[in-house]
Amino acid sequence: FVGAVRRAAAGGRTRVTQSVMGTGAAGLKLALPGRLTGWFAALCLALSSSGCLLTKDLPDPALDIPPAYKQAGSKNPQDAPPTLDWWRGFRSKELTGLMEEAQTVNLDIAAATARIKQADAQARITGAVLLPALQLNGSETYSRTSGSSQSGLSIGGREVVNYNASLSASYELDFWGKNRDAAQAAEETAIATRFDRDVVALTTLTSVATAYFQVLASQDRLRVAQRNIASATRILDAIKQRLSAGTGTDLDVAQQESVLANQRALVPPLRQTLDQNINALATLVSRPPESVRVVGGSLNAIAIPRVTPGLPSEILTQRPDVRRQEAQLASATANVGNARAQFFPSIQLTGTGGYQSSSLVSLFNPNAAFFNMVGSLTQPIFDGGRILGNFELTKARQDELLQTYRKTVVQSFADVDNALTSIRETTIRLRLQRDVVASSRRAFQLSGDQLRAGTGDIVTVLNVQLTLFQAEDALVQAQLARLLAIISLYQALGGGWEPKMERPVDAL
Repeated sequence: FVGAVRRAAAGGRTRVTQSVMGTGAAGLKLALPGRLTGWFAALCLALSSSGCLLTKDLPDPALDIPPAYKQAGSKNPQDAPPTLDWWRGFRSKELTGLMEEAQTVNLDIAAATARIKQADAQARITGAVLLPALQLNGSETYSRTSGSSQSGLSIGGREVVNYNASLSASYELDFWGKNRDAAQAAEETAIATRFDRDVVALTTLTSVATAYFQVLASQDRLRVAQRNIASATRILDAIKQRLSAGTGTDLDVAQQESVLANQRALVPPLRQTLDQNINALATLVSRPPESVRVVGGSLNAIAIPRVTPGLPSEILTQRPDVRRQEAQLASATANVGNARAQFFPSIQLTGTGGYQSSSLVSLFNPNAAFFNMVGSLTQPIFDGGRILGNFELTKARQDELLQTYRKTVVQSFADVDNALTSIRETTIRLRLQRDVVASSRRAFQLSGDQLRAGTGDIVTVLNVQLTLFQAEDALVQAQLARLLAIISLYQALGGGWEPKMERPVDAL
């Protein structure tokens, strides 16, 4: 390649004419030296071959992709992954409305979108060096010389006015692909910001679903607490009746009053949790809490969607954080090529042409034209290790991002398996907890009947009612845990995300 450039630069021996500037119908024909022909040939060859020396393939991450998820069970691995609007599977109109609103008004998503525009602008700035730079210059210079005295005669100073109009151009021949690599690195960074925006959007949507289910769970737990308070009050009334009849003691009353007080003490934290999650939803939809009204309801009204994980190999394209790390690795790889190219010479072409005259009227006359062209080559020889240090820095940065990419992929497999395990175990826990609640309710009813009949043991009543109160509250928490596990699986699978074909504005 270098030999071809040298032959092209040295091969021009004939003189050619080039139309540089023209005024009116008469164009100015200037003869360019044969050496310039060689430079133009070299330029054409460089433009067609720039960056050809250095290949910048992404390093092999050497990942072990499992054929199926360990916790997928009997699910068909060929089943489709979640859809983009996965939240509709819960069949909650209020949740769907909050999700759609968050996608359009969430401030974190808006900030991530602004970062995309910044990255696109930076890509344009970095890629601008791939094109020639042109400047139009115009000036008027006024000067006066000092007077002098010769043979007793005084000679006054002379005033000089000079007008100048010129066009200058400069271009760096990107023989080694240095500028092309820098532009590619900026473009890959812009692509990474697009994936980052999708990561923010997915996180926002899962946060909305989590906060909404937390609201429902808090409402359910408040209802359970109110029922428990009513039950504890009825038991207290029955014990007081036994005390009045002489079959009870003050200790029995005090113990039941303690149970009732504990149940009442659970209400304020639950109300606090409810308000906090409603405020979290307000923040996610970028509204003050005063203007947000969440009706809520009950976890019992939420449908349980069927989620299929698909194949592990699909996770590489389904998760935006994996694609973001891949784009960042590609950017770092291009930066390595840029750092390597800095060891080679830098070739700069500059040219200036225009008109210069002491009279504005004759400024654009053919004899007022001028031009100059310069080709320069700069080869680093000694810089105290700056270029070598920069190259080693970019290589280390590339290796860091390679390991980060590998970890992100491996972590994604673990996230899916953890979510599948959580769904399976929380489903089993929920089924068992329902059995606990059913048994506790029956025991509580029997003990209450015996207490009112005067045959029940107060210790048994106290133990049974505490077991029921705890079991009912645990049932709501088990329902919430299963829904949160399903959300975590949606998030681990990328939430139905698919990469858009949108690309940043070309640096060229």
